[in-house]
Amino acid sequence: MTTTTVTTVTRRPHTDVWALTLRVLWYYKNSPGLIFVSLAAPLAMLVVFGYVFGSAIAAPGGESYRSYLMPGLYVLIAVNAVMPSMVGAARDLERGMTDRLRTMPISRGATLLGQAFADLFVSAVVLAAMIGVGLAVGWRAHDGVGRAAAAFGILLLLRFCMIWLGFFLGLLCGREDIAAQAGILVFPIGMVSNVFVPTAGMPGWLRAIAEWNPVSCAAAVCRTLFGDNAGAAATSPWTLVHPVAATLGWCAVLLLVFVPLAVRTFSRHGR
Repeated sequence: MTTTTVTTVTRRPHTDVWALTLRVLWYYKNSPGLIFVSLAAPLAMLVVFGYVFGSAIAAPGGESYRSYLMPGLYVLIAVNAVMPSMVGAARDLERGMTDRLRTMPISRGATLLGQAFADLFVSAVVLAAMIGVGLAVGWRAHDGVGRAAAAFGILLLLRFCMIWLGFFLGLLCGREDIAAQAGILVFPIGMVSNVFVPTAGMPGWLRAIAEWNPVSCAAAVCRTLFGDNAGAAATSPWTLVHPVAATLGWCAVLLLVFVPLAVRTFSRHGR
């Protein structure tokens, strides 16, 4: 005699999302070191670039280099979402948590969405802390609270997109150690951009990559909304002349591509 277990998907996806959000937040509560680690990388870059190399780098418009650097570091916090999302998805897969969740009567999309919302909440805390560090080292938002809040919102939107990219890559990796090693591949994405230096001095081919990099677009948006931007050069491409539209376009592409891919990979695992 065989017994068949049938799981019925709940008709209350918002309660699924809330419960799974709390699951991940509880994990962060019991591992507060993860939040400090998220701050460690941008703080190290602030010390290295802001105080060691900064005196040798000329910022556009003659502004302070640290004022030029800080918005870029805020963007890196958003982009670095790929790494913890990759590792978290691979860890749940390897330890069997994904299989347990798939056998429960909950929506497949709600499982990943709950993790994404929890990471977004933690990201907001980390970004707020980094902005506090920026204020402490002399950076200021010159154009008012409204435009600063808009920049903060775009940073969270970019982080949300990167979380889904991380989910997809983590599910592909399937193992926590592989995901942790593969996460280092995100590093060049932030370096080949205008986060640390203006793109004008780069070789032509590398400059084109950097100027169309979504990281550069987001950094240009933040500098504009925070009032740190001296204006795009006449030779700048469309992505830096219209950074808001370019960043929102990149975010739309990332969501349209990686949300379905992540949900599909999650649902098909184990079949």
